[in-house]
Order: sequence, then C-alpha cells, then structure tokens
Amino acid sequence: MIYKTKGVCAREIQIETEGNIIKSVAFVGGCDGNTNGISNLVVGMPVDEVIKKLEGVTCGYKSTSCPDQLAQALKSMEA
Repeated sequence: MIYKTKGVCAREIQIETEGNIIKSVAFVGGCDGNTNGISNLVVGMPVDEVIKKLEGVTCGYKSTSCPDQLAQALKSMEA
C-alpha cells in the first residue's frame, strides 16, 4: 500500500503487511534517521499494536507526525 501523508515532511509511506503483521515500511521524504528508525522498529509488530503506540504523536507545533501518519495509514488499511 502507498499512503499519501498529510501535514508532515514525508510525502508518502509505503507499507507491506502479511495478515496482521508489518513486513516493511518505507517513508519517502521526511527526517531520514527518524523515519528509518520508526520503520525498523515496527517491522514484525502487529498492526493494531503499532496503531496503539503511534496514534496521536505530534511533531513540534503540528497536530500530526510521521509516526501518527503511519498509524493513520494502518487504520485506513483496516477499513
């Protein structure tokens, strides 16, 4: 799945899942170290656990963040 982000520096998130498990996550744009770190941390985790941990995280004055956008993308996959 390719998710077009809203309100963050990253332009999109590329996500691959197998069942309820995250297989890979790649951010296009954004803070390279932070987005690579998030991607590495969530691989192998259940989708619902990642949503629970990352939803609502903000970045500075913004009402969202790259982690929150990942949670939103995963939620949209569940719908």
